[in-house]
Amino acid sequence: MANVNIRRDVTDPFYRYKMERLQSKVEGKGNGIKTVIVNLSNVAGQLARPPSYVIKYFGFELGAQTNIDPKDDRWIINGAHESSKLQDHLDGFINKFVLCKDCKNPETVVQVKDANIVLDCKACGQRTPADMRHKLASFILKNQPKKGKKDKSTKKADRKARKEAEAKGDDEGVNGNGHPSPGDSGSDQAEENGDLAVEAGSDDELTRKINAGAKDLPSEPSTQEQEVQWSVDMSEEAVKARAKALPEDLKQTLVIDEDAEEGENGGKSAYDELGDWVDEQAKEQGSRSKISDVDIYKKAKDLGIESKHRTPTVLAMSLFDEKNVNKQIEARAALLKKMIGDSEKHQKAFLGGIERFVGEIHPALIPTVSAMLLPIFQEDIVAEEVIKGWGSKASKKYVDIQTSRKVRKSAEKFLEWLENAESDEDDDDDDE
Repeated sequence: MANVNIRRDVTDPFYRYKMERLQSKVEGKGNGIKTVIVNLSNVAGQLARPPSYVIKYFGFELGAQTNIDPKDDRWIINGAHESSKLQDHLDGFINKFVLCKDCKNPETVVQVKDANIVLDCKACGQRTPADMRHKLASFILKNQPKKGKKDKSTKKADRKARKEAEAKGDDEGVNGNGHPSPGDSGSDQAEENGDLAVEAGSDDELTRKINAGAKDLPSEPSTQEQEVQWSVDMSEEAVKARAKALPEDLKQTLVIDEDAEEGENGGKSAYDELGDWVDEQAKEQGSRSKISDVDIYKKAKDLGIESKHRTPTVLAMSLFDEKNVNKQIEARAALLKKMIGDSEKHQKAFLGGIERFVGEIHPALIPTVSAMLLPIFQEDIVAEEVIKGWGSKASKKYVDIQTSRKVRKSAEKFLEWLENAESDEDDDDDDE
């Protein structure tokens, strides 16, 4: 069965993280038609996630019913769905609930604390939040991984630590668990191989000799203590301390984002709090459009993020309802211009938020991107050059690369209009 890179935007054939390509078949007809994902268990195992998370994600994205706990390992989605379409949706699942948001590595462990889902990365040591806005987040909170079971990434980290411990013990003829290695004279298999010479004397005499020799030996750490030993402290506090200690020029080279504003112990950030506050106000007032610009600005200022470049991204994702987004953008123009200003970084972040708003939260709105860009341009929220630069190349910064291409494809109509409008102005100047 063909394997693909877990991150399909990585074209390197030697990329170490692989998974099987999804295989599906359509069964039945009429109202009883359904799609069976043949190898979902294998793919989910390679992602170190329960298959129920993946199938439920598909159900949410496709608006279809699914079976989340089949006894016969037949994972079914109602309706007919192509494998290629499911593979595209799997990219979204990987981006939101598998990849570390810091290093984009899939070696993460799902941890749930205080109703928040955190991805603990075994590669870089960072703990980054999963996408709590997706409906799957609620499902995960209700169906947490069973305690005591280690996922693939944890087992891999443990194996690496055990190998290091074994390497340290090789000179003394012991393995990482403090026991003699197979084939050594002290191992259980040695007697079978004829390597163990039986010492004369009673059992008591032999025991006394062993105990006497053991007094001079250094005590070995327990198996539990030796199982996972990092050569470098990878705790969250230690990682942050090392990052802050780096020279400024090196921080810039490594693109260390000190504007992350992550909450304590990987909890909610100030940006999460702003988004949640907008959601709560929308429920209380019956509509997002009823929340006043002044209250929104005051809330951002109270959180200390009114001038941060990531705030426009949050506003783009949380300020608008599904219907007539272009009209809502016009109504919010004053607030958006105040919080975005002339900063190109802020303007790009706002476009990234729009991209995530239509690409992840409301995919049905992707065909309307051109209509949204018109008021963004006409109200001078984002400069023409920034819009053109954004539209010229897909990016995986805010959404997966396939979704990014779809969003820009939908924006082509507006970008063409922008080019033609500029050409017309040039022609008018020439006539004069």
